[in-house]
Amino acid sequence: MSFFGRVFRVATFGESHGPAIGVVVDGVPPGVPIDEEHIRKELQRRMFCHVRVLNPRCEPEEIEILSGVKDGHAIGSPIAVIIRNRRAVSDYYKELWMRPRPGHADLAYYLKYGAYHDHRGGGRASGRETAARIVAGAIAGKVLEEIGVRVSGYIVELGGLRVSSRPASYEEAEGAWERPLPMLDGDMAEAAINMLVKVASEGDSVGGVVEVVTTEVPPGLGEPVFDKLKADLAKAALSIPSAVGVEFGYGFQLARMRGSEANDPIVVKGGRVGLGSDRSGGLLGGLSIGEPIRFRVAFKPTPSIRKPQRTVDLTRMEEEEITFSGRYDVSTTPKALVALIAMTRIVLADHAMLAGLVRRTARSAYRRSEDA
Repeated sequence: MSFFGRVFRVATFGESHGPAIGVVVDGVPPGVPIDEEHIRKELQRRMFCHVRVLNPRCEPEEIEILSGVKDGHAIGSPIAVIIRNRRAVSDYYKELWMRPRPGHADLAYYLKYGAYHDHRGGGRASGRETAARIVAGAIAGKVLEEIGVRVSGYIVELGGLRVSSRPASYEEAEGAWERPLPMLDGDMAEAAINMLVKVASEGDSVGGVVEVVTTEVPPGLGEPVFDKLKADLAKAALSIPSAVGVEFGYGFQLARMRGSEANDPIVVKGGRVGLGSDRSGGLLGGLSIGEPIRFRVAFKPTPSIRKPQRTVDLTRMEEEEITFSGRYDVSTTPKALVALIAMTRIVLADHAMLAGLVRRTARSAYRRSEDA
């Protein structure tokens, strides 16, 4: 399905090499500020044009808001936004028709949709689709501002280079975006870029691990037992192309600890109950407890590479060798991080509205503007 959420609802549409991609966001309370420049800045984060091997297509993300916004504010009806595809080059994909790329969604889509699958640029399975999610995430971020929640993230590991072993705060994560790659260590960011250039020259690709961190999320978000906040965050993360694993807090390390080591002590801080450490990632029973939420997601290497790979020509049912000659991102991890931040915002906004924490109306927004 191309729809996500229950109260804050998002639907994306379009293919990588079609006329445009886009998103419809429904459920945004009237009066929420919708700043086109803010949306463009969020989209700019996924460009990485200064690292050419990360985005050879380097397509300008020119948004067009079609509905749901007046005078810079949501009016309560669905917000529709499109981004036209202007730099798609489809010639590379002619030789790949019915010849799925190993590791790519091609095979699964061919088996499900047959000749109706649009394989150009990966079609609907392309990372290009995530630009539409980032638009929705920027809008969700404005909804979350009503309750003081912010979301950021940074790269923990890229191509085997482990950048950080310590958890960072929201402020540190946000500061990482001032570097050429969003990493906590500037020297490692430079080393990572050099590594990416080398890997690209070899016709190969790499994966990575990213971490998302929030400011304090109000307690009580999430619904037992099948709509836990943790479960929805995991689903959102794994819906992003190339995502292969999710862990919250200390994640898989907890499986190797004893309970006495793994449990976060419950303490009083700032006049409220909280946790003395963050091994749980800010969630207990899958629900928020008033702490920052922290989780990591692993992304596999980009499937499209210039090294020879074995596949099957599905029209002849014969094995053969293919080499991809088109443009490709040497790693999807940096762009995927931006999409993950957006999806986290969407999930948190949806749960906050479901819990009744966001009640902004056009009237209250008007009064606030008068007061200003």
